[in-house]
Amino acid sequence: MQKKEFTKKGDPVVALDIGTTKVCVLAGRLNEYDKLEVLSEATVTSDGVLRGVIANTDKMVRAIGDAIAKCERKLGEEIQTVHVGVAGKHIRSRQKHGIITREDTHTEICKADVEKLITDIYKMVLNPGEKILHVVPQEFTIDGEEGITDPIGMSGIHLEADFHIVTGQITAFNNIERCIKRCSLTLGSLTLEPLASAESILSIEEKEAGVALVDIGGGTTDITIYKEGILRHTAVIPFGGDVVTKDIQGGCNVMKTQAEKLKVQFGSALAIEASDNTYIAITDLNGRDTKEISEKNLAKIIQARVEEIFDFIVFEIEKANLSNKLIAGIVLTGGGALLSNIQDLAALCTGYSTRIGYPVEQLSQGYPVKLHSPIYSTSVGLLLKTLRAQRTIELEELESNEVEEASNELEQDVEFEGNENENQEKKEGIINSLFNGAKRFFAEKDDTEF
Repeated sequence: MQKKEFTKKGDPVVALDIGTTKVCVLAGRLNEYDKLEVLSEATVTSDGVLRGVIANTDKMVRAIGDAIAKCERKLGEEIQTVHVGVAGKHIRSRQKHGIITREDTHTEICKADVEKLITDIYKMVLNPGEKILHVVPQEFTIDGEEGITDPIGMSGIHLEADFHIVTGQITAFNNIERCIKRCSLTLGSLTLEPLASAESILSIEEKEAGVALVDIGGGTTDITIYKEGILRHTAVIPFGGDVVTKDIQGGCNVMKTQAEKLKVQFGSALAIEASDNTYIAITDLNGRDTKEISEKNLAKIIQARVEEIFDFIVFEIEKANLSNKLIAGIVLTGGGALLSNIQDLAALCTGYSTRIGYPVEQLSQGYPVKLHSPIYSTSVGLLLKTLRAQRTIELEELESNEVEEASNELEQDVEFEGNENENQEKKEGIINSLFNGAKRFFAEKDDTEF
């Protein structure tokens, strides 16, 4: 295969979603309408992750290698750089207030001032073994004037801001990078998975009105809360669909694979919707007698655990001081959102209107049909977020080059005008010199004659 560097302008970008139950690789690029064009996709089963954290590097390296190889075959190019999503129980979020005093009060606030404010936040003291993953500005304050979302171009002495900070364990990040390197790949960037899911699922209107995105994965449940278009809160609950499967396994006394099939094919998040007289027959080990499981009891087991997840969600909304303020309600996504009647249970437990989020609104036509599923919200979001970040950098570079070219042209014009003035002065000096010489010549001639 022809070797190609994917980080160049115009080339596809590759996103890697390392989940508890699956490893997904997507390659794509943005078209002229800012829609995501998916060029290649590959998904393999993952069994080296526990609650969003890599627990077995050998298994994870094999899974990543298999997914990358499948994606490369479809793409026809060799992948070198991947952009990876991060989640897990080690993720923490907190709020931090920053302030700087500007020395030059006569100029406008520029990007450098905001970057200095963010750089100061990165110097904050963390718990041992922690590392900052994201610093997201929320609102700015200029000389006591609050509620400013974009301070660039304004004037002021004291520039303040509230930041949402996401941290995680260095060892977890290092394990991801180690697995990537063992697959002969380069790690491009790390992105918090809830932020990636929000990129592919939530609309601008929902973020403005107030919304909680709940991504129910296999090992974790990720929460992202927006209000007035600003990221207000993120959280990772250390259990998801896998604990529901384990409850079924214990409550019905069946194998794990059987419990997973029961959940997916016959499970319901609302016991009231399950039939009292319906039983599911399961063949026992080694061809023994079949076991019958009540659909009603199965639904009760599922509902009890899912209700616990929604209790945590309500707690996180209250923690963000946004109770009864989320006009757009709750959006469910991830594999857990496919559970029957979970939308109704969410509305019943939380009191918020609820919908299921599918990551297809921002995909261009002709996308793979399998992407029309909440399971791929994080993968699509990772790709979108990375591509848009790269486009922003390219636009800033273009604007910077245009400003530099304009400045050079201005300097050339000034230099040209200076040269013209200098040439004009030289011409006037020569004329004056000739005139004075002629004047002296005639004067001397007149004196001689006299």
